[in-house]
Amino acid sequence: MNFLARSARAVRPVRMGPGSRIRSYATEAAAAGLRLTFAVPHQTIYKDVSVAQVNIAAVSGDMGILASHVPSIEQLRPGVVEVIEGAATKKFFVSGGFATMNPDSTLNINAVEAFPVEDFSAETIRANLAEAQRLSNAAATEEEKLAAKVEVEVLESLQAAVLAK
Repeated sequence: MNFLARSARAVRPVRMGPGSRIRSYATEAAAAGLRLTFAVPHQTIYKDVSVAQVNIAAVSGDMGILASHVPSIEQLRPGVVEVIEGAATKKFFVSGGFATMNPDSTLNINAVEAFPVEDFSAETIRANLAEAQRLSNAAATEEEKLAAKVEVEVLESLQAAVLAK
């Protein structure tokens, strides 16, 4: 049995500091609220803004994040980041990145690319997907096949996001 397997059995809840409570799953009644910072390399989309909930497409599965959510780091897969600000909801398609939930109910999302879902045309996506699939089937080298496969996966995720609007 390796070190990690032995250590995993010994994990116990720990206090975060003097007088703090044990972290648990989020509740909608969290008093402090969720603070979101959402950025791409060339732009900050949200900077320390109070929001009700953020839904992300993570490699480990889709999840909704509320204030007091268990601290975690999630790798984003191509998909939708949905920001719920009370009555308003904004959806962004991201091609990848990371989301970090901190113990103080702040959520930091760093994405490679992020665009509002409403900016995309279903017809253009369909045409680009057909071309990417054609290139994938016609690829001569393994490198070309892998690049085309990534493009197909991203376009399929984008198409699903746009059709779900």
